[in-house]
Amino acid sequence: MKEIKVEDAVGQILCHDITQIVRGVVKDAKFRKGHIITAEDIPELLKLGKEHIFIWENDDSKFHENDAAEILRGICKGENLLASEVKEGKIELKAACDGVFYVDTDKLNAINAVDEICIATVQNHIPIRAGKSVSGMRVIPLVIDKAKMERVKKIAGDIPLMNVLPYKKFKVGLIVTGSEIFYNRIEDTFTPVIEAKFKRFGLNVDERRLSDDSKEMTHEKISELLDLGCEMILCTGGMSVDPDDKTPAAIISTGADVVTYGVPVLPGAMFMLAYKGNVPIMGLPGCVMFCSKTVFDMILPRILTGERLTRKDFTTLGVGGLL
Repeated sequence: MKEIKVEDAVGQILCHDITQIVRGVVKDAKFRKGHIITAEDIPELLKLGKEHIFIWENDDSKFHENDAAEILRGICKGENLLASEVKEGKIELKAACDGVFYVDTDKLNAINAVDEICIATVQNHIPIRAGKSVSGMRVIPLVIDKAKMERVKKIAGDIPLMNVLPYKKFKVGLIVTGSEIFYNRIEDTFTPVIEAKFKRFGLNVDERRLSDDSKEMTHEKISELLDLGCEMILCTGGMSVDPDDKTPAAIISTGADVVTYGVPVLPGAMFMLAYKGNVPIMGLPGCVMFCSKTVFDMILPRILTGERLTRKDFTTLGVGGLL
């Protein structure tokens, strides 16, 4: 790359985009990389404040910003992501479908620690609509050492850093616990809340059962829903540490493998997740009924992608867990 006066640039090849900014009107490249400068371009370049420009002199030791951006695209773009054309050294990734965005944060942080690299994303594990931008990437300078980009590729490895997992279809079973509901003493206001949450994902509550507060009946209803082929089971209420709250004990009594009972999220600290084979069974505390966002809203999209969650997925929720 060589800097020369604009007046001396006729016939030279521009090695970077030159942007025109008119407030409220336009912000876009007036001249693109690769443009061969003509005599007519000189007044326009001067109007853009360019008394000197850079022309490309390739010595095989550096990448142009556009070529470096393409390398970053290659290490980042996984399944269900669409890449934009490179523009002014930057590439964006967008979701190709509805789903949950995933990024390898450890590798991303290590790559961003390499000087002159910039990869930004939306928050990890959030629901994404098709067409939503999830990442932008570029290198900071106009040219970057090839050795530095090789280091980036080595950190990334062979697996793309980012992808979007689409939602799967589930047969959903719901057990509403509480003797006050079982004996028709009060109206069930939990079911409509759960149905509305699943409707956002194009799903229904396929089977619904009522249970009193006993461990035995809730166990029986869980077993019934499993026999009916439910692929996800939710148990509402009875999730606190009070002696008469038996839902956690009922879930455990089915032989399900408990991932967590209690999470560092408010509201929703008394949430429970277990798996009976491949079937997730969730115990939902009462806050899910009356709070607009709880741990259930954070976790449900991930479970709907088919991801099998581990205890670590919950213990790391504390930062940002005050909803």
